[in-house]
Order: sequence, then C-alpha cells, then structure tokens
Amino acid sequence: MDLWAPEREQWNNGYVLLCGVDEAGAGPLAGPVYAAAVILPRELEIPGLNDSKKLTEKKREALYEQITAQAEAWSVAFATAEEIDEIDILNARMLAMQRAIDGLSVRPDLCLIDGNRDHGSRVSIQTPHVTLTGGDGKSASIAAASILAKVSRDRCVSRELDALYPQYGFAKHKGYGTKAHYAALDEYGPCPVHRKTFLKKWEARRP
Repeated sequence: MDLWAPEREQWNNGYVLLCGVDEAGAGPLAGPVYAAAVILPRELEIPGLNDSKKLTEKKREALYEQITAQAEAWSVAFATAEEIDEIDILNARMLAMQRAIDGLSVRPDLCLIDGNRDHGSRVSIQTPHVTLTGGDGKSASIAAASILAKVSRDRCVSRELDALYPQYGFAKHKGYGTKAHYAALDEYGPCPVHRKTFLKKWEARRP
C-alpha cells in the first residue's frame, strides 16, 4: 500500500501543505473524544506507519515519539464528556478535529479527514478539506494523526482518569463498555467523566 498516494494526488491538484486529521475514542462510555492533526514532511518514510487500530500499544507509543519528533507541525485536541452529552458524539468529533486543526502552528492548504463525515447538525469542519473513507489505512498523514489521537486518548484515560477514579479500572478497558466496566458502574454508579448519553441502556436495566 502506497500511503502517500492521496497526498500525491492533492499535490498534483496544486495544494502544497497537507494535513491529516483523525479522531479516537468515539465509542467508549467515558472520557473525552480526541483528535489529532499532523503535517508530515513530504514523502517522509516512517517504517511501520499504519492505521492505529492495526498496531500494538507498544508500536503506537514508539511511532508517537517518531511522528511528534519529525512532523512539520502537529496538534492534539479533544472534546469533553460534558460536550459529548451536550452536542452528541458526531458534533463532538467534528469539534475535536477542528480544534486540532486550529492548534497547528502553521495553517494547512488542505486537510485530509478520515471517514465520510465533515459535519454534524451543529459543528462542521471549517478548514478546506476532503474526506477519505478508511483514510487511516490509505494516507500517511491520516495514519500519523490516528496514532497521535489514539495514544493521547489512551494516556489520558489510563493515567489521568484512572488516577482520579481508580474504582472503574479505566487503565484496563480505556473506558470501553466491557463486562468489568459495567460491573463497576453497577457498584459505584457513573462518575463525572462518564458520558451520560452513552449510559441510557445501562440506566434502563438498573433495578
């Protein structure tokens, strides 16, 4: 797979500074949704670069260090659990991605956005962009962004949130709806970083 093909196509269209954008953590019951924006040096070879979901945690961590050291610019941002509950997860994903783009030290000519959505009912990506379905496995820039977003979110949940609320076992399940997580919810109820709108089925089951 030539991970630079989508970038090459846009360079040929006249765009110079391209930015990959992806988010992580749309599905969990707790914690923020994260996004990253990355501008890589043109045709930079990063061995092992791939969709973050296809990599081990150890490999993601190593690539995170390499990407942040070599990128021309990079930015990580998030939308909180409260914002997710207020505007819904799709809008929160768009908000986190736009925040990541806005956090870049240089403004890209064009953003390559992972997926097929660039707006929700209340928030849309404002920076010039194209969407690319499955982009984290097709584009070097998006793959890099997927790694930064995933590692940043996992660090937040397994370190910060786990330290604040150790009874939920966030370090183990990263906030996803595992059996152990639901058991902790049954015992302790939700905490401030739980997404209340994601707990409706669990609430309905409660005696």
